[in-house]
Amino acid sequence: MEQPGHQPARIERALVDFDVLARWMAEHGLPEGPFEDVEVLGGGTQNVLVRFGRGGREYVLRRGPRHLRARTNDVLRREARVLSALEGTGVPAPRLIAACPDENVMHGAVFYLMAPVEGFNASVTLPEPHASDAAIRHAMGLNAARSLAALGAVDHRAVGLDGFGKPEGFLERQVGRWLSELDGYAAMPGYKGHEIPGVDKVARWLEANRPTTWRPGIMHGDYHLANLMYAVDGPGIAAIVDWEMCTIGDPLVDLGWLLATWPGHDGGSTSPATALAGPLAGPLGEAGDLPGPDELVSAYAELEEATAGRDLDAITWYAVLACFKLGIVLEGTNARAHAGKAPKETGDLLHAITLGLFRRAEAFIAAG
Repeated sequence: MEQPGHQPARIERALVDFDVLARWMAEHGLPEGPFEDVEVLGGGTQNVLVRFGRGGREYVLRRGPRHLRARTNDVLRREARVLSALEGTGVPAPRLIAACPDENVMHGAVFYLMAPVEGFNASVTLPEPHASDAAIRHAMGLNAARSLAALGAVDHRAVGLDGFGKPEGFLERQVGRWLSELDGYAAMPGYKGHEIPGVDKVARWLEANRPTTWRPGIMHGDYHLANLMYAVDGPGIAAIVDWEMCTIGDPLVDLGWLLATWPGHDGGSTSPATALAGPLAGPLGEAGDLPGPDELVSAYAELEEATAGRDLDAITWYAVLACFKLGIVLEGTNARAHAGKAPKETGDLLHAITLGLFRRAEAFIAAG
């Protein structure tokens, strides 16, 4: 099938079997021919991304990691469904070409094909003209909020995502669900329980101040700078990527997540903004000139369809919830490190970030 020297032969068949892929593409009416310019792409997750050309068209194949986790295939099915639903909505998302929800086709792995995103990840690199233009960088930050608003404006029922999640009682479940997660870490051998000042205080505040008015919609679930691809010629968002946490819930949680992980507005080397700037904001965060949190909220509010039925005056609550949830998630790796299931230095780093996130939560509460 491949011509001599073509890279498909260098990729393990257990990851991408190009003979299987060729037959499947033919069955779905996609162009035939040799696989060309095959390249394994880096990404923010353990999922496999392979770019290739075939029959005059470019593709990116996405599948789970080499060692599939229990829910990997279900997550890939959900990703493909939401990307298909977002087609034509104006949300900058990767364009789905075709999906294979049957894990029996590719040796146990669900996969899908999408069009390549022509852009760059500003947590990895910052090219020109972005690197030297403060106005472009400022607009990049505002566009992060505007693209999120475009997602929040989508009627999930109208695009076929009714039943995709469980929005009933979504906000009411959050605090108890994540406290239970934190308590569960105690089962890890060697982990003596969390040492996170402020957990109970923040939990009580969240329960006492939970918004009473909200409107369900599509949530990305992990919305921060590292999951955005920017256009090469300006500050626009080329695509929001990594949709594996997507569900139907309260979209303002995504806005709170963006604020909770936003770099450069706490001050001091121990702030969570500083600690998170490396992995989540990278060169863009280091370059600076990004908008402040109030500007992000104002940019989100520009799109009336995103804010109707949603209380932006309660945005502090959503930012605090994001700090609370993310801090508990990261503490899970610290617990695994104590059990010898993750590197100690990684556990120590993430524990320090967790402490910073809870300090940020308390700062949000104090300023709110």
